Amino acid sequence: MDKIAVLVPCYNEAKTIEKVVSDFRQALPEAVVYVYDNNSTDGTAEIAEKAGAVVRKEYKQGKGNVIRRMFREIDALCYIMADGDDTYPAEYAREMADRVLLRGADMVVGDRLSSTYYEENKRPFHNFGNSLVKKSINLIFKSNINDIMTGYRAFSYEFVKTYPVLSKGFEIETEMSIHAIDKNMLVENVVIDYRDRPEGSESKLNTYSDGFKVIRTIFRLFRDYKPLAFFSLIAVALFLLALGFFIPVLVDYFKTGLVAKFPTLIVCGFVALASIQSLFSGLTLESLRRKSKQDFEMNLIRVSNEKKSK
Repeated sequence: MDKIAVLVPCYNEAKTIEKVVSDFRQALPEAVVYVYDNNSTDGTAEIAEKAGAVVRKEYKQGKGNVIRRMFREIDALCYIMADGDDTYPAEYAREMADRVLLRGADMVVGDRLSSTYYEENKRPFHNFGNSLVKKSINLIFKSNINDIMTGYRAFSYEFVKTYPVLSKGFEIETEMSIHAIDKNMLVENVVIDYRDRPEGSESKLNTYSDGFKVIRTIFRLFRDYKPLAFFSLIAVALFLLALGFFIPVLVDYFKTGLVAKFPTLIVCGFVALASIQSLFSGLTLESLRRKSKQDFEMNLIRVSNEKKSK
């Protein structure tokens, strides 16, 4: 088992990967730098290997798929994850690793948004998207993570070996953050400087399509991790809709003693039933989620004992 493993998912980062590998090897001499090449066509893998990295392949396209492979194959006491585009300074890796190794943090977030991100990043929609996602998740999940979508993180062995990677692409960081919050793991923030990509290096993140995927992921995880709140909101909306259409029918009945709009009354009844069904669905799923969290805690104990035996 490695003491520290630096994980660098890469796709066509030939312009920057040599510097990234060299910087992390200098900042963490005891670490093993792993570069996982995701079907690059510009010689990224060869350059990384010459720079001293252990190079492996993931043929299924997508950052989430690469991270799934990394977490499955590598055993380490501490994992540092960074992108291969040289936007995350390696000099912060020591502090992030110490938070895991000495303080017992499960996930350390490299916080760009509290420092230079908004000045360095030249893509205004990225800035808006990062702020929106951060505020939404911290509001919904009552957390205090300063940068939800950063690709610069440190993890404990327990986090990596108990985290089920479900996302395929760039929404993976959002999924990681919500998983750590929900499972009551120790999450800490380290403020880092951020620098924009060097000239000639192109981002693989599509502002609109990947932004939509992130929003969809938040919606899905809200449903999965907060089922009672999610389905209660639907129940309230349906109940108010039924009530809004029922009141005029009730008023007419009091005035005339007759129900003039039987179809409206029938629809109100079905909508009210749907509201009740939604509420009970939330209650049922909340019970299942609590059982899932109990099972997770038992699995966490097993993984922790497994780490000690290695």
